[in-house]
Amino acid sequence: MFRGLSVSFSFSFSRAPTLSSPLFLHRQPSAIPRRPPVRRKSKPFSSSSTQVRCFSTTPKMGETWNPKPTIPVIEKATKPELFRALESALGSSFSGDPIAPPPNPLIIVISGPSGVGKDAVIGKLRDSRGENLHFVVTATSRPMRPGEVHGKDYYFVSKEEFLNMKERNELLEYALVYGDYKGIPKSQIREFMGRGCDIVLRVDIQGAHTLRKKLKDSAVFIFLVAESETKLVERLIGRKTESKEDLLVRIATAREEVRHVKSFDYVVVNAEGKLDEAVKLVESIIDAEKARVRRKCAAI
Repeated sequence: MFRGLSVSFSFSFSRAPTLSSPLFLHRQPSAIPRRPPVRRKSKPFSSSSTQVRCFSTTPKMGETWNPKPTIPVIEKATKPELFRALESALGSSFSGDPIAPPPNPLIIVISGPSGVGKDAVIGKLRDSRGENLHFVVTATSRPMRPGEVHGKDYYFVSKEEFLNMKERNELLEYALVYGDYKGIPKSQIREFMGRGCDIVLRVDIQGAHTLRKKLKDSAVFIFLVAESETKLVERLIGRKTESKEDLLVRIATAREEVRHVKSFDYVVVNAEGKLDEAVKLVESIIDAEKARVRRKCAAI
């Protein structure tokens, strides 16, 4: 009996774990380098998946039931039904207000050298757009020429009366031209802009320069020219309204005035026999300015 026990005891002792035995290593996990855990990617949800998530459409406490509006079949629905359904789907009513507000009244400044045909262009504009345009009548101290009409071509006043208007600040612009005064009354501009009319100002180069300083970019500046310097001199000769001394001054001045074209917004060539083309181009400029996104707004 004792012999059997000793054998069993010796056998058990001989099987005791050592530092190098697997059993000892299993009991000391800190001595074994661990692998990083493997993260399994989740499979995308599909209709064939056995896991189906259900979302409740029942409104929570305090919420109101607002089902998504449906748009009827276009071919079968009436226009009012479809209109109301679209408003309901968008969550707001359609506005009847104009998308583009009506344009502001424009101030159009037309200038150019003597003999270029400013009066002819303005006369044609008056015939084609007289209802929408107001042509400001300039006050002047020069004598009336044959064929001119007081209050239509100019307001003919004495030098004393003109200077009184200047002192009362009744003129938007004035200048001494060839020994005579010319000026633009403010009252006309205010009155007709208040009616929604566009304003056309016919001024010389000096007057346009003064208006540019006052109005800056709030007005449209158009420069009229002849097709060449030769044609311009021929027109001045053909007028026969000046003495030879005055004619020489006007021609010399016209040559100098042409150099100011870069101070204007547009240049229009009024060629001999093509007056209608020049007028149409001026009308196109007016239409384009009224269609601008950033529109001009002049205050007098």
